[in-house]
Amino acid sequence: MALLEHAWFLALDPAHQALLRAGASVCAYEAGACIAPRGEPSLHWFGVHTGLIKLAVYDAEGRGATFSGVPAGGWFGEGSVIKRELRRYDVVAVRASSLILVPVELFHRLLAESLSFNAFVIRQLNERMGQFIATIQNQRLLAVDAQVAQAIAQLFHPMLYPRTSHVLALSQEEIGMLSGISRQRVNLALGRLAELNLISIAYQAIRVVDLDGLRRYGVASL
Repeated sequence: MALLEHAWFLALDPAHQALLRAGASVCAYEAGACIAPRGEPSLHWFGVHTGLIKLAVYDAEGRGATFSGVPAGGWFGEGSVIKRELRRYDVVAVRASSLILVPVELFHRLLAESLSFNAFVIRQLNERMGQFIATIQNQRLLAVDAQVAQAIAQLFHPMLYPRTSHVLALSQEEIGMLSGISRQRVNLALGRLAELNLISIAYQAIRVVDLDGLRRYGVASL
């Protein structure tokens, strides 16, 4: 079962594990699918079982801003579910993906009954806030090459995305979607990062050679 791959689930007591097994579901989405539209009720807490999704907003002219990419192993949407508010962003499949859906009422029952689940959600919220602050900082203060470096490095957050491999099956177009930068400019930035031996580039994949160096790239002066 998909939930068995997540440490927070294994930390629950057997009764709560049984509730989740009975109440959660796994759904598949094609690349480009809008999984949860902005402005609609937040009916589920989401976990990415396979694939890659992004959280983004778009204006009437189609211009967008990406808040975060979430790879396999990541969970998201707890803030909207806790507040029972309309979703403030679109959830979009960057590539074909399967997601674990936990219904809102089941999520709230776990919050009310499970200390270990509460601890996990609090850590999630805290780490997510730090990630969003860093994203705003990067977009406003960093050069494009550094923005691309940080967009890749964020996928290796040990708490939010514990299953990320050092070989990322990411295309230049997908990195552009995550960073909000054109594919052509992403290509130039990746070449620069490869010259510095921070990454190596293969067809439809990037291998992170120096994760610490990638995380530091461009942010030393901030």
